[in-house]
Amino acid sequence: MNDPTAFSIATAERNGRLVVVPRGELDLATAPELEDLVLDGLTGGKAVTLDLRELQFMDSSGVRVLIAAHAKASDGGLDLELVRPPRGGPVDRILEISGVEDALGMVDESTAG
Repeated sequence: MNDPTAFSIATAERNGRLVVVPRGELDLATAPELEDLVLDGLTGGKAVTLDLRELQFMDSSGVRVLIAAHAKASDGGLDLELVRPPRGGPVDRILEISGVEDALGMVDESTAG
């Protein structure tokens, strides 16, 4: 049976953007994989959309990945779009508790289409 909390990352190219969709649980064990993928995309000069809507769980390791990606994009004048997780869910709650949601400039829908 398919485990909805098992971690995976789907990627696609849409309108010239690298769209990254992590699924399942983003935690200490899985965060490095996501961080490498997103930072490599940004380093390669790609516009990156990180869509959090399919995450079931995220801990502080995931928050750190978002902050690192946002810092890299901001410092390098790179294009990073963070799509907000569903309101009221566990991932939304950790972003709210950590106080980073506004600073990260999250959007409700991707512009990548």
